[in-house]
Amino acid sequence: MPKTFSESEREYIKQRLKEEAKLCLTQFGVRKTTVDELVKRVKIPKGTFYLFYESKELLLFEVFLAFHDEIQAKLISDITALNGELDAQKFTQLIWGLYKMVEESFMLQFLTNGEMELLIRKLPPEVAKIHTEKDDFSVEKLISLVPKMKNVDGKAFSAALRGIFLAMLYKHEIGEEIFNDALKIMIHGVVIQMFEGEA
Repeated sequence: MPKTFSESEREYIKQRLKEEAKLCLTQFGVRKTTVDELVKRVKIPKGTFYLFYESKELLLFEVFLAFHDEIQAKLISDITALNGELDAQKFTQLIWGLYKMVEESFMLQFLTNGEMELLIRKLPPEVAKIHTEKDDFSVEKLISLVPKMKNVDGKAFSAALRGIFLAMLYKHEIGEEIFNDALKIMIHGVVIQMFEGEA
């Protein structure tokens, strides 16, 4: 019979699993992060892991989504702090700041070595679809916070920003010495169109 946990025990174990999964992603990546390593770090039996997650991929995806939500929350907070004084230049800087946050996190390595693609492939299709929907919703929410953005196609601009994000995978090919300037130009181009309401 499986062990039952109190609500606080469940929260604690889930939190610890997510913390260690994030560390393992940074240290080992998706392929080399194992359930055995995770349960050893959290000091729980292997069977207990499966009371919380059906697979390591679902846990790792949850860690990825939490990071996504953290980035979105920061952007919303930064927009709100500007008290309506947001223009295309300031919005470009905010988006640029988020791209830099990603670059300095586990996420960039996660994307550049193909681990994200591997993770998505191993997820049930309905779970993998959540990521794109979250991105689209995030951009639509951002648009609603900026009165100067009118008649904006949230899905198209979400895809455009995702495309720019993926350019980070080709930093070497684009040219490392010019990459940051090129990325800012791409972001600014999309942002200007968002403010003009053109897709």
